[in-house]
Amino acid sequence: MKSHTLTITIAAFAVLAHAQEAPKAVFREAATHTELSRKLQIAEQQDPMKMMEKAEGADPSKANQPQNLIASSDIISFGGYTTLVPKYALVQIPRDMADRINNHTEGSKVVSWLDFYTLNRGWITTLEVSRIQAAGSEALSEATTERLKEDKNLVVATYQTGPISLQPLKVSKPEETPNLTDKP
Repeated sequence: MKSHTLTITIAAFAVLAHAQEAPKAVFREAATHTELSRKLQIAEQQDPMKMMEKAEGADPSKANQPQNLIASSDIISFGGYTTLVPKYALVQIPRDMADRINNHTEGSKVVSWLDFYTLNRGWITTLEVSRIQAAGSEALSEATTERLKEDKNLVVATYQTGPISLQPLKVSKPEETPNLTDKP
């Protein structure tokens, strides 16, 4: 018992001795108003923003105001659950499922796309598209188009893990071909 008490006493003295050897805090003089004013003046003179030219045109932060989320989305509801997808993400809507689109029922629980798709993957098919296809710069392949004609499910365009708007195909101008009959 005495050896245990002696061990604790020695440990306590070691802790106290170590605490006394700790370095003391070093205090420095506080900056004066004159020094702070001089540093501010130097910073203002070296400000790179003063060398920049004024931007022309409309303020982009005012031109790109957020839109109404509901107005820019389609609503899919079924079985007491509702989710939002971007407009034009619904590639194919079968007639017997038209009542599930933009027909939100009161009391439905709003869930994320991934949760909604997990619960309803029996009647929803996703169509993975590239960014180029979503922008309307590249058409869907013929095989995909044929497969869509046979599909009886609701088809939603997706990119990576979520729905994406599928813009209409942009019609490009035909390339001018030189007239080979004319000789220079």
